[in-house]
Amino acid sequence: MNILFFCPRWGSEALPWDVFCSRAKQEGYNGIEGAYPQDEAEKTAMQQALLKHNLLFIGQYWQSLEKDFEAHKISYRQYLYRLASLNPLKIDAQTGKDYFSFEQNKELFLIADAFTKETGISVVHETHRNKALFAAHVTHHFLSQIPDLKITADFSHWCVVAESFLEDQQEALELAAQHAIHIHARVGHTQAVQVPDPRLPEWEGALKYHVKWWKLILDFYFRTNTVPFTITPEFGPAPYMQVHPDTKEPLISQWEINIWMMNYLKNALNVL
Repeated sequence: MNILFFCPRWGSEALPWDVFCSRAKQEGYNGIEGAYPQDEAEKTAMQQALLKHNLLFIGQYWQSLEKDFEAHKISYRQYLYRLASLNPLKIDAQTGKDYFSFEQNKELFLIADAFTKETGISVVHETHRNKALFAAHVTHHFLSQIPDLKITADFSHWCVVAESFLEDQQEALELAAQHAIHIHARVGHTQAVQVPDPRLPEWEGALKYHVKWWKLILDFYFRTNTVPFTITPEFGPAPYMQVHPDTKEPLISQWEINIWMMNYLKNALNVL
């Protein structure tokens, strides 16, 4: 399987771009995933670091904050085109809101589809809490109605929403697997979106569930695609990560866990 791995900028924002990209390259990542930079100086620093270290870029849109739908649409479209100016391989988008109607969220998906047709940049819609695709059964309905929809599979969110490992939602998982072209490789469980440490034996069951889903996605993908698949190991910082109740220091290293996840998957998936 030809798979490209991307390092999340999330959690490493304090690092200068050159340092961050240098470390990502040294660890074996093929690229980085992040949001549109805050200002022009940071944007230039990011572009220079990506070029210097020969790294690909996946854009990330998470700023779906506006409650008013008309304002939300304007902001959504603006962010997509800003990210397009950075020439991303694709854009991961936390599209919509869980409280928007089906038709409203569908309109956002159609905006993204028009953007892709114009720019050639795929927008992959993340299965994320609080967003349009916040739950397995809701996503199943969207995918049934919009067959061309492409998704970023982060099923850790669905585990929390359903308080289960989705044992009774196999049809939704299988349909989602057929539409996924990007994975956020974080291991969640029934009560939280991130296990404290996937290396520990007590979380082996949760890890196995997620690896089984990821293999299902890759099996569907490589039946019809020769273009490399993309994965971002995306264990996050606090509050996703547990911290010491008194010192507030993280109990483990986010950076090390994401590297471990990448290397684990390279072995488990027989990555080329």
